[in-house]
Amino acid sequence: MSYSRVDGKDTIIFVEPEAQKEESTAPSTESNAEEGQAAAFDPETGEINWDCPCLGGMAQGPCGEQFKESFSCFVYSTAEPKGVDCVEAFRSMQDCFRQHPDVYGNEIDDDDDEEEEVVAKKEEEA
Repeated sequence: MSYSRVDGKDTIIFVEPEAQKEESTAPSTESNAEEGQAAAFDPETGEINWDCPCLGGMAQGPCGEQFKESFSCFVYSTAEPKGVDCVEAFRSMQDCFRQHPDVYGNEIDDDDDEEEEVVAKKEEEA
């Protein structure tokens, strides 16, 4: 039996192994573009579409280069867990965000909220 739950801003989907096998072997009838969904990374070509609307313009602006470095690192990461080797690139991007609060204020606020939640959970466990 498959089900999903919402955890903050994330939706977690639980799928039984049998259902996952059926789904992964079923032929695809529509591409992401036909479904109205855009993808920044094309696994067939291995290229990243920096103009994809799904990136929300993050590749442009004062921290565009830091975003590109972080996103590229994560997409191409082979480490386990994925992206663990990209921490420094993401720190650099976050530092840039903090230097430009007029442009990236929402991203900074979101990061601060998440950090506060982690600290609160640790205090509750102690």
